[in-house]
Amino acid sequence: MKTIHAGLMAALLLGVAGCNDQTVKDFTANAYTSFSPALTAEMGRKRMTRQSPIMGRIFKEEGKLEIWKQTGSGRYDIIASYNICKYSGKLGPKFIEGDRQAPEGFYTVRPAQMNPNSKFTLAFNIGYPNAYDRANGRTGSNLMVHGACSSSGCYSMTDPQMKQIFAFAAEAFKGGQREFQIQAFPFRMTATNMARYRNDPNFAFWKMLKEGYDAFEVTKTPPRVDVCEKRYVFNRKLPDGQTLSASGACPAPSSDEQITSAAYQSYQKRYSAAFDAAMADRAAPATKASINGIEESKLVADWTKRRERGERISVEPPTLARDGKVVITSPMGRANSEAGRRMAAIEAAEAEKKRVAAAKLAAEKAEKERIQAEKVAAELAKIDERNAREAAKTAETEAKAAGGKTGPVAAAETAPPADATTVNAAPTDAASTEDAAKPGLFKRLKKGAGAAVGKLFGG
Repeated sequence: MKTIHAGLMAALLLGVAGCNDQTVKDFTANAYTSFSPALTAEMGRKRMTRQSPIMGRIFKEEGKLEIWKQTGSGRYDIIASYNICKYSGKLGPKFIEGDRQAPEGFYTVRPAQMNPNSKFTLAFNIGYPNAYDRANGRTGSNLMVHGACSSSGCYSMTDPQMKQIFAFAAEAFKGGQREFQIQAFPFRMTATNMARYRNDPNFAFWKMLKEGYDAFEVTKTPPRVDVCEKRYVFNRKLPDGQTLSASGACPAPSSDEQITSAAYQSYQKRYSAAFDAAMADRAAPATKASINGIEESKLVADWTKRRERGERISVEPPTLARDGKVVITSPMGRANSEAGRRMAAIEAAEAEKKRVAAAKLAAEKAEKERIQAEKVAAELAKIDERNAREAAKTAETEAKAAGGKTGPVAAAETAPPADATTVNAAPTDAASTEDAAKPGLFKRLKKGAGAAVGKLFGG
């Protein structure tokens, strides 16, 4: 999903989880929609009935969901193709809960998985995790095909599309089909596309899916799907009642299996030639982004958890480059959800608390500095007053020593005869005369002031 509307996400994760056991009658009564005359005519032309069995095919890169129906020959033919409105994540399988990957693989849908009461118009659970997923430790739940054109791990269609898809399933179940197959692929598994993605980290997984893809392409019937040795196997003939263990050993293929048929061998020969030609094609279209294994899935799952908690995160999930570098390509934001708004309020309250504390601290510091400045000013005033008294006392003593007279008269009487040099150099006012008569006075004032200030500040 390209948007960050968490309320819609929460509904997707939780709202479609209530897939109750329902009878076919329960959901067909609610979901039924009439097929158009053109669609009905097309079914007749292809020798299909309204209640013929169905199967579905999904192609991520092409953005298509196809409905195939059984014809009078027993083979299947396509009857409808829809543009997928949105699917979640990238090309590649789903690994873990919260990685926002729409699954790839072979899945089975039964009546109990149909949900006509979904918050997303209509929905059906595709059956993830299946035996293969569980054997390989993959997790997740409530993976759907649904309406509302919004996805967080699902395949989402428009509402009119979903009503028709639901009707195809409802009619098939009414006709006696007990389950239908959904095949989900990263792309159409042609030689050109397989060559394009030959260096992708998911290529081994996709080669395994291609075995089932090829089986359908040759026979036009849904393949039998089993899991053994933690991998898919297709159309294995087993004795009646025998089943395979998903983690156990696979039985040896029997000589009469489909892969020995002339049609299958011819198909593979054509594919090999086309693959070799595609390998040499330097003008092939660029590949699309794919999930970089379980490590990227873990990154996205952690992002999902933090998003659900309402934390401030990147708008889009992080990605893991092939060199192992984590890449964040979108700005930071917070989901517009109850959790997001709650976290925003908490963050705002914390910020206000820090602002008030900082303002209080600044005010206290300013007041302390004001008080200290006043103390310094008072102390300096005392120094000035004391120095003035000392200066006056010194002047009086010097005057008495000069003849018992004080002031300008005594200074004039004791002054030496003036000549051109001394006249120009003599003080020109009383203050200058007084300062000249008191050598070292300012040194003493400076020393006294420094000592007082040092005492005031504990120096």
